[in-house]
Amino acid sequence: MTSDALEGNTLSIYAYVVRADGPVGLRAVTREVGLSSPSVAYHHLQKLENLGLIEKDSYGNYSLKAKAPIDGYMWVGKNLVPRLVFYSFFFMGISIAAISFMLFNFVIKSLVIETWFLFWCLFFTGIVLVATCLFLLEGLSLYRKLKPKRVDKN
Repeated sequence: MTSDALEGNTLSIYAYVVRADGPVGLRAVTREVGLSSPSVAYHHLQKLENLGLIEKDSYGNYSLKAKAPIDGYMWVGKNLVPRLVFYSFFFMGISIAAISFMLFNFVIKSLVIETWFLFWCLFFTGIVLVATCLFLLEGLSLYRKLKPKRVDKN
């Protein structure tokens, strides 16, 4: 199985089937993922079934058969979370440690640290904070693409 087959609507449908508490029908997939017609949903469900990731029961409902590894994402329970979000948490930890170190320097007056050293700590902490924000924003953007785009029909 190639991870290339799991992108766009196919990936959104697969993520929806994984999150579902039980078997899901064609119309439910169409509605919850925000697809234009049941035939589009059927095409993607067939694709997932051919990949061996979901299975169709005798009532025509689909359920999860296997969780597949997906490039750029990690499974956390029933949710796909972009790896970029985890990278942002890593950089956030580095930022917190650096800021704590600098604050520790101001609290303990007897600790003598050169001004140039604090300047560079502040400079690199700024860079790490920017990296944290970029990774988090990009990760959340990828995460939103997996969420259903509910279509309200009035």
